[in-house]
Amino acid sequence: MEESTPLLTNDAVVFGLLMATLAFVFASSASKHPFWVKFYTYVPTVLLCYFIPAVFNSLGLISGESSNLYKVASRYLLPASLVLFTISIDLKGILKLGPKALTMFLAGTVGIMLGGPFALIVVGLIYPDIYAGTGPDEIWRGLSTIAGSWIGGGANQTAMLEVFGASPVLFGQMIAVDVLVANLWMAFLLYWAAKPEKLDKLLKADTTAIYELRDRIAKFREGIMKIPSLKDTMLIFGIGFGVTGVSHFAADYIAPWFGTNYPELDQYSLNSAFFWIVVIATTAGLLLSFTKARELEGAGASRMGSVLLYVLVATIGMQMDLGAVLDNPILFLIGIIWIVFHVLIMIVVAWIIKAPFFYVAVGSQANVGGAASAPIVASAFDASLAPVGVLLAVLGYAAGTYGAYLSGLMMQWISGL
Repeated sequence: MEESTPLLTNDAVVFGLLMATLAFVFASSASKHPFWVKFYTYVPTVLLCYFIPAVFNSLGLISGESSNLYKVASRYLLPASLVLFTISIDLKGILKLGPKALTMFLAGTVGIMLGGPFALIVVGLIYPDIYAGTGPDEIWRGLSTIAGSWIGGGANQTAMLEVFGASPVLFGQMIAVDVLVANLWMAFLLYWAAKPEKLDKLLKADTTAIYELRDRIAKFREGIMKIPSLKDTMLIFGIGFGVTGVSHFAADYIAPWFGTNYPELDQYSLNSAFFWIVVIATTAGLLLSFTKARELEGAGASRMGSVLLYVLVATIGMQMDLGAVLDNPILFLIGIIWIVFHVLIMIVVAWIIKAPFFYVAVGSQANVGGAASAPIVASAFDASLAPVGVLLAVLGYAAGTYGAYLSGLMMQWISGL
């Protein structure tokens, strides 16, 4: 099949369109006009920043696949935003959040591991021909790559592709399922992140620690708030992008060194430059939070970080093709049942341990979305909580290969019945 050429192919033009879209969303959300006030009562701004570029991509106006904007945003803007979010973080406060965040992350991992086999059984009962593939085209081989992506990330997905040997055609279909289903779930999370109180009430959750952390950081900001000068803004961007440069520089040496000397550690993504960029940028930001750099929050450090993160949100949105579900609806049915199973496991565990919806959302996204999108969902609750998403996503890299491998073996067994 030939891919149609989008109307706009110049990335500078596409970037201009995305920035104009973001400007429109935030300008309209701040409007006092009754229509916009009513509209944004029901629709969160972050969801529109994500969904409108998805509509542009689905209509063929732009193409997320042929654009380099996502790579630029995830490699350059994401690390800088993580630095700017973490320089004002209350590390002791994050540690006080306790074991519930980790429990919900692990519940999400188990939900993905078991959800694939469960979805395969359910759809196999309705449509037995799903098992008809042979050799590299066996359905379970492709599904194992989704398990890798949804527990860890791209590196884990590639590992499953090499271990189980799905055909290129099957793998291409699985990529479509992975991207669309994961993005639909992220859209749902962004919607409810703006109004978590209802879900927290249903879960009978204890939100004390989260709100204490948020309020403490808000109080700190108020105490140092000032009108930023040009020097302040330059310092903010200098630190953000300076640390990003250092992160890239170090990752260019560390990742190949692990790949050459300790190839057995590839399963933990230690040979992935992106993994090291995220880890180094986050660590540097945390270290800077113990220095005078923390006072840059008063000049709007996290606000600048939010700008960079929203650009990333828009570039993630433009990866989503809303029409792709029509290409192979049976595979998408498996993906939807899979993600619903994952969600149900997390909701049940959250209800048992009285965990807030914040832990459900971030624990899930740390699995399904990884380091690029977990901080987006976390910051949708509050900008100060973005580092929690990063820390959990790094765990996903470590757990991804083991969980996906076991899930793949279960799906292989089911297919052989």
